[in-house]
Amino acid sequence: MKNKIYTLGCGDRFGSQGKAQLSAFVEAAKLGIEVYPVWNKSHREHTTVQTTPTAVRAEADAATLALGWTKPYFVDADHISLKTVEGFMDSSDFFTLDVADFIRESAPIEDTDKFVEAMTDFSGEINLPGIPEPLQVSTTPIRAIAEKYLFAIQEAGRIYRHIAEQKKEAFIVEVSMDETDEPQTPTELLFILAMAAREGIPVDTIAPKFSGRFHKGVDYVGDVAQFETEFEQDVMVLRFAAEKFGLKQSLRLSVHSGSDKFSIYSSMNRIIKKHGVGLHIKTAGTTWLEEVIGLAESGGEGLVIAKKIYTTARARYDELAAPYATVIDIDLAELPPTETVNGWSGEQYANALRHDQESSEYNASFRQLIHVAYKLAA
Repeated sequence: MKNKIYTLGCGDRFGSQGKAQLSAFVEAAKLGIEVYPVWNKSHREHTTVQTTPTAVRAEADAATLALGWTKPYFVDADHISLKTVEGFMDSSDFFTLDVADFIRESAPIEDTDKFVEAMTDFSGEINLPGIPEPLQVSTTPIRAIAEKYLFAIQEAGRIYRHIAEQKKEAFIVEVSMDETDEPQTPTELLFILAMAAREGIPVDTIAPKFSGRFHKGVDYVGDVAQFETEFEQDVMVLRFAAEKFGLKQSLRLSVHSGSDKFSIYSSMNRIIKKHGVGLHIKTAGTTWLEEVIGLAESGGEGLVIAKKIYTTARARYDELAAPYATVIDIDLAELPPTETVNGWSGEQYANALRHDQESSEYNASFRQLIHVAYKLAA
């Protein structure tokens, strides 16, 4: 494949919107914008909805056949580990290796020592285009980075090799480190990529944690200018690492929970155009929210179902929110009383749920609660 690749995740909780999603890519292609779809669904979602990875492959294949899509497309084993990867082997050709839970676990001391010794040549100043100040590196921070991340990357290596032993055809490899407490600095990202190269992982995309908040289904919360600076720094780190460590020239950033992040899209657009690089955006299953909007707007039984979803979700808030605690920010005081929602028209319900920040009726907390309430529909 070419060096500059754009891919976009197609989260689809109930597997019924494949053709509708792909039609957006078809329209983009008519405008000369080549973006490849990546259907993604995690082990957690499959467990909740009681579906299988093969169903996602079937949805993707059926959609592309129906719309005559002849460009590349992928099916993502989303946020997998050694414990969950097996079920995705036959149906996936894009694997998101999630090793965030292994950050700060200790690698064998001899492995840490070898890594620090191997990185000695990178001590001092590292000048990267696009980064105003050179990276100041010495043995001490290299060791600290290794102690924090080396075991996690070794785990990524174990997952990758397990997949590679079974799959003979090519597949996309993503390393995910975004669901952790602290964003990675450019220096940390540089040596994380060095670790990946030494592990023999042919990384296609890497998902670091950025500063600010990337909550499910709502806009970015944070300093947009700071995000743009970090994003550009990370782009340049990837380019430098690809050259120095023998990684793929098409190596690109992946932005997780990237749907609805309207305030930072222009920043990402400027940077990827400026440097001529690719990008992957993993979306957060917001097709489900559009389905609920459709139910509400249809009136009648559809509106009754939409209201029941909210009423039940409000009563089971703790259960539904707990698995997503790090990626949602619901203000309980902003959630309308159930009796209020039960009195809404379909239009009022849809206006509260639809992500239109110019609407006085839009309610971000309401939207996030419905987002995690797909379990009820299942």
